[in-house]
Amino acid sequence: MDETCEVLEIEETGRGFRLAFDIPSAFFSYIIGKKGQTKQRIERETRTHIQIPRMGQEGDIVITGPDKKGLTSAKTRIDVMVDSARQRQQFTHFVSIPIISKDVQNGFQDFKLDVLRECHGDRGVEESIFQNPAKLHLTLGTLVLLNAKEVTKAKELLTECEEEIIRPVVKDTPLMLDVQGMEYMNDDPGEVDVLYAQVRPQDGSSKLQDIADSIVAKFVSSGLMQKDYERVKLHCTVMNTLFRKDPAAGGVHGSQNSPAEKGMKGRESFDAMSILSKFEDFKLGVHHVDTVHISQRYSTGSDGYYACSASIKLP
Repeated sequence: MDETCEVLEIEETGRGFRLAFDIPSAFFSYIIGKKGQTKQRIERETRTHIQIPRMGQEGDIVITGPDKKGLTSAKTRIDVMVDSARQRQQFTHFVSIPIISKDVQNGFQDFKLDVLRECHGDRGVEESIFQNPAKLHLTLGTLVLLNAKEVTKAKELLTECEEEIIRPVVKDTPLMLDVQGMEYMNDDPGEVDVLYAQVRPQDGSSKLQDIADSIVAKFVSSGLMQKDYERVKLHCTVMNTLFRKDPAAGGVHGSQNSPAEKGMKGRESFDAMSILSKFEDFKLGVHHVDTVHISQRYSTGSDGYYACSASIKLP
C-alpha cells in the first residue's frame, strides 16, 4: 500500500502529532493481537502510541507520536491488517438489481412447476432448491459493512453512481431486459449447484454490463468491496443447492475465499441435464430495470424482497 496516496488529517499538538480515524470494532482484535503483541510491535517499530476503544465499543482509533512519518507508517500497517481481515469476513450487504416484475415472477412460477412435473425423480431436483420469486435478482457485488459509518459511506457511493455512471448511460431511456435461457455455473451438467437465467438488454446494447462493471469498480476503489472477476457475471439465480439447508441464503454468492463460500463444499448437487434439455431457452419474461439496491443479507423487506439500506431509481 502506498503511504503517500492517502491524505491524512494529522493534527499538531503540544507533544507532537495526533491522527484519529474510524475503523469498525470488529477489526480491533486484529490490531491488538494476542496479548496485545501486534499493537505493541507497531508502536515500537513506528515510535507511536495507539489508543483503541474498549472491545465491543465503536469509536476512533487514535495514534500519537513525535513525528508525522511514524503516524503515517502506523496507519498504513493498520490499514493493511484491516483490508486483509475484511476479506475474511462474511459479507453483510450486496449491491443488487431486483428482477421481480410480475411478468418474470409469473414466468418463474411456470418454470418451477414445469420442472417439478417433467423432471420429477431426477437426482437432487426438489422444490426446496428453487429461489423465492420475490427475491429474484442480479448480484453486482458483495459488501462487508460493519458499522453505521460504513453503511452511510455505501449509501453515498450509490448516490454518486446514479449521477456519474447510470444517468450518462441510460439517459431517459428505460432499460428493458429479456430474462431468458438457462445456464449452469460449473462444467458438468450432471453435477450442478447453481442454475441461472440469462439476462439480455432488448436493444442489444452493453449498457447493463457497462453499468454493473462501473458500479463495482467504484465500490472496489472505496475499499468496501473485493473484486473477484474482471467483469460482473450477470445472472439471475433460479435454483441453488444452498437452499436445501439455508432457505434464507437467497442465491447471493460471496467471494470464493469467504467463509460462507468455503462452507459450500458439503452441498448436494443436482442433475440438470434433463432441465437443460427441456428448458434451455425458457423465457421467464421481460423486466424493466428501474432500481439498484444496497440489500441486506439474510433479510426480507415489506415487499418480500431483501430489506433495502439504500436505492436509486432508473428511468
